[in-house]
Amino acid sequence: MCGRVHLSSNVSEIKLVFSIPPHRPTPNFPPTWNGAPTDLLPVVRFDAKAGERSLDLVRWGLVPYWAKDLKVGFANINAKAEGIESKPAFRGAFQRRRCLVPVDSFYEWK
Repeated sequence: MCGRVHLSSNVSEIKLVFSIPPHRPTPNFPPTWNGAPTDLLPVVRFDAKAGERSLDLVRWGLVPYWAKDLKVGFANINAKAEGIESKPAFRGAFQRRRCLVPVDSFYEWK
């Protein structure tokens, strides 16, 4: 992902596209044209206990399990495909804790 995202799709569209059951709780989130690291963004993930997908709000950033401070997550906003399987900060999350981040576009400020 890059440094900024645009999300104008509404909750109903996201739930329909990603086959999220209508009975699942739905977080409220406003459209954003300049979503940035540390902002709350919707994600689609699999709820193993319920056996279905869910739509949740999470803070943009990856906090490694070994981090002693949440601020470490603010530095981990972008990962390259090359090496993601071997770098300690990303390896476990890549293998076991994935999610989809539904955005309409992503971009970098120059």
